[in-house]
Amino acid sequence: MVALIIGLLVCVAVAVVIVGLVAIPARREGRDLLTTRGEDLVATLRDRDKDDTPETPAATAAASQQPRTPPEHA
Repeated sequence: MVALIIGLLVCVAVAVVIVGLVAIPARREGRDLLTTRGEDLVATLRDRDKDDTPETPAATAAASQQPRTPPEHA
């Protein structure tokens, strides 16, 4: 199990290094990292996040005020 976790961490580290080697120089040269479609997707997700944000604290507060009942054992 430890070997599996170490292997996964090594894979993540290699992926981060590869993305860093590609993305950082491209960003310094002024190139965009995302395509137009990707930019549109990010903008859509940000808009959705803004729409959902005010509801989240209210839903959390309402859920936290409901009394907890212990499970019934048959």
